[in-house]
Amino acid sequence: MSKRKTKLNKTLVEKILDQAKIPYESLVFKLGEQQGTDAEYHRVYKTLVLHGDKTGPLVGVIPIDQHLDERKLAQASGNKRVRMLPLKELEKTTGYVHGANTPVGIHERHDFPIYFDQQATQEADIAVSAGKLGRSIKVEPTALIKFVDGQVADLVVDP
Repeated sequence: MSKRKTKLNKTLVEKILDQAKIPYESLVFKLGEQQGTDAEYHRVYKTLVLHGDKTGPLVGVIPIDQHLDERKLAQASGNKRVRMLPLKELEKTTGYVHGANTPVGIHERHDFPIYFDQQATQEADIAVSAGKLGRSIKVEPTALIKFVDGQVADLVVDP
């Protein structure tokens, strides 16, 4: 019996980052399982899609273990209010299913304004979705923020 190493096909997000020469590490996980220690888990970021009353669709990227403060995002984005995009509108708006939204893919497809919580800039690396369920990329945050023309602001609910 020969053992073959299975090679993962790259996601579109990984191909985009390769083309831009932005280093990353591919991560694969089972859905519903927490990756690593609590400190590592805090460096996993979720990509939330909202609708602003002035800007239309916009994106907030925050640590997975925290909650978005919609008022803070509204203020940072120049909106009076923002609201989470209903799940039924998510795939139509971004092209991604719930859990697979990614700042890289959204920037490439739609160029919506993207806001990162300020905590990201304090980390050596963060993990964001690679555009498929069960796939993420670990990347240096300032390189990612610059690539997607992101802005940094305080976006999470205060403890």
